[in-house]
Amino acid sequence: MAKIAVRNRNERRVNLVNRLRAKRNKLREDVSNIHLSDKERWEAMQKLQKLPRDSSPARRRNRCKLCGRPRAYNRLTGLCRLHMRTATINGMVPGMRKASW
Repeated sequence: MAKIAVRNRNERRVNLVNRLRAKRNKLREDVSNIHLSDKERWEAMQKLQKLPRDSSPARRRNRCKLCGRPRAYNRLTGLCRLHMRTATINGMVPGMRKASW
């Protein structure tokens, strides 16, 4: 189980990414727009670099909803492999069942 501080830190990152997504996308478009002058593009790059680091989507981490485990994450359910297995055995995931032979 992940430490609560690590889970909270990731939650803060997710909130920051969602809050600044539009502003970050606008600045990224301005930086790559060839129709703007070099000065405008340079200013857009400076503004983009002044945004908080954690507002970048690459810095957030997918974690299990139940335990916060960062590895073996399943996007379909939002669970790690351990909780995915128990959910599958209990029949909680439609269309999946544990193989037995």
